[in-house]
Amino acid sequence: QIQLMESGGGLVQAGGSLTLSCVASGLIGGANNMNWYRQAPGKRRELVAQIFVGGLTNYGASARGRFTIFRNSTENTVYLQMNNLEPEDTATYYCNHWAGMDFWGKGTLVTVSI
Repeated sequence: QIQLMESGGGLVQAGGSLTLSCVASGLIGGANNMNWYRQAPGKRRELVAQIFVGGLTNYGASARGRFTIFRNSTENTVYLQMNNLEPEDTATYYCNHWAGMDFWGKGTLVTVSI
């Protein structure tokens, strides 16, 4: 019974920062691969960031250098710190985990104003 729940979205001015959280329940083990995706209206869902069991991370091109993914394993929470936000970052952000199938949170909306 894996469940993911995002929080932290909202309205932010261009150039500002925002940190998203994803609380995971039902995961087994001390560390899990976790992903952040985002989707804007009319656009495909794209990978933003991922963190692996060993601690390595990977970022999509649009996120690299501006966003940071990190975890609190004790609390089963993964974070996405977003800096220097641009209007193009406006999207619904989803937490994701694959465990035989894809598990998704409901998403949290990030709106970056000019």
